[in-house]
Amino acid sequence: MKVVFVHGALVFDGAWWWSRMVEPLAALGLGSRAVELPSCAAYPETSGESVGDMYADADAVRAVLDEEDEPVVLVGHSYGGMVITDAASGHENAKHLVYVTSVLPERGESLASLGGSREPGPWMDPRPEDGTMGIKAELAPGAFMQDCDEEAVAGALKRLTRQSLVVFGQAPRGVAWREKPSTYVVCAEDRATSPGAQREYAKRAGSVVELPTGHHPMLSWPELLARVLAEAAATPDA
Repeated sequence: MKVVFVHGALVFDGAWWWSRMVEPLAALGLGSRAVELPSCAAYPETSGESVGDMYADADAVRAVLDEEDEPVVLVGHSYGGMVITDAASGHENAKHLVYVTSVLPERGESLASLGGSREPGPWMDPRPEDGTMGIKAELAPGAFMQDCDEEAVAGALKRLTRQSLVVFGQAPRGVAWREKPSTYVVCAEDRATSPGAQREYAKRAGSVVELPTGHHPMLSWPELLARVLAEAAATPDA
């Protein structure tokens, strides 16, 4: 069994975001890898050019699933929940889906529609003139990384990027959580995605686990998250 990680929106370098999970998972007998999402490439601030959309991201995940010759626990963090819902639909290698403080969409639902009438957080930095979204770096630590150490915060700030606004309006082409076992990880101290919203999304999952963490448990509490993933991997039919 292998764990495959799909990172969230507005950041790049999935392998770095997942790097603190590799050893804890290996200690539990699980290999892992991270997918690089094409819509989140590290292109220059002045570019404003889209390098992919949510469907390109899902296709990149499917390509990784195609490469694996063992069953996969597919983990989607934040926006990554949209991606794995699409990517794992109909794919035999994906045996269990884990949603970490993420959306959990039904057919026809996008990030924008799931957000409803809520105003974007003050840390969001939309730029309609070039069709991209970003994060205000000065507000990111307090919103997303209040329980992370200084090294993690510094590394995260170097990996913020802009992403096409198109992805926020795209709905999944398939709904994998209707086909496969799923676990939702509520991050109870998350200041960006409210725990209340997470618990609403989690009602669609097969099982729910709550962790006392902020938005990035893979950086702040990797051993804790690793145990959750090991349990998912051990689930019958996973």
